[in-house]
Amino acid sequence: MKHIRARNFLFSGIAAGATIVLSSCQTATVSRSLPQYEPTMAKTDFQNVRTTAYTHSESDHTQYGACNALGGALRAAGPAIRRAENRPGIAPELAQTLAYERATTSRAPYQPFSLDSQSRAAPSSRTRGRTRNRVPVSKKPPQIGSAAADWSRWPLGTTFRLLSTGQVYRVEDYGWALSGRNTIDLYMATQRDMNAWGARQEPIQVLKWGDPEESLRILGPRQNYKHIRRMILELQGNEQQAAALQ
Repeated sequence: MKHIRARNFLFSGIAAGATIVLSSCQTATVSRSLPQYEPTMAKTDFQNVRTTAYTHSESDHTQYGACNALGGALRAAGPAIRRAENRPGIAPELAQTLAYERATTSRAPYQPFSLDSQSRAAPSSRTRGRTRNRVPVSKKPPQIGSAAADWSRWPLGTTFRLLSTGQVYRVEDYGWALSGRNTIDLYMATQRDMNAWGARQEPIQVLKWGDPEESLRILGPRQNYKHIRRMILELQGNEQQAAALQ
């Protein structure tokens, strides 16, 4: 009996200790200050946005693994794609009229950009008796990478591409440091890629805006967290309350 009592006492002590640890962690999370609020950007199809990078092996992301806010897998974007509007010196304002992709660095003609582009090759031609090689064009639609952002600025499902690389990303994630901020976090497969990206101002083209109502539906049950409550307030049109939330 004494052995049983001692064991029960030990287990109850461990449980109490675990409760204290969990409570302290929860308290630390609740008392953590939100990042400084930034006024919202105009929702235009072309924006100049601060971008950062993250990966699943970071210390503050290991608890979530390689999963996004919906429980799906995080994905890195495909390799950089050369596009007409990516040439240096072309302002983002002009990119709309130059929304074409360039097959290679050769003189191949510009072709309309499409997420659903199919494989094709530029026809060969003979110049002074010589055959010019066919120019291969991407055989698959671009691999869409995962991105994290404030869902009141870029709602869940917002799909955009970086004009500097042609890479396409979709907003599927969010984070504490992004709440009330005009910053988009790009998922990278490795810490090396994440560090190489760093923080950059990037012109982006929004290909498809996400759904604010769907964002509210997903965030609603999670509003015990301050950074999520701030996003909800802003999605509901309560910008002043969102800015005041600390």
